Amino acid sequence: MAKSTANDAQALIGSLRTAYAATPTNLKIIDLYVVFAILTAFIQVVYMGIVGSFPFNSFLSGVLSCVGTAVLAVCLRIQVNKENKEFKDLPPERAFADFVLCNLVLHLIIMNFLG
Repeated sequence: MAKSTANDAQALIGSLRTAYAATPTNLKIIDLYVVFAILTAFIQVVYMGIVGSFPFNSFLSGVLSCVGTAVLAVCLRIQVNKENKEFKDLPPERAFADFVLCNLVLHLIIMNFLG
């Protein structure tokens, strides 16, 4: 039973790897950006756990900034993906402009929350 599960897991990982190899480069860059934002939020949470959360607003602002940026990047990835039929009429430049504008608004709110 365990050998079958290991073989199934290897087959799943192999199929995901081959499917991701066909992904365009611009989507891979956005994926890397999302991973970086989530990793940064995780590092901030670990740091808060070790050192403490004295300026809690600063900690909360940093984590929410990372998570919000990751969510906006996922929305950008959905809009830029050519296989997505809902956004086929939306040019990539417009999607990127929306991403930049939403990030600007997000970070203005975060800076206001910082104090």
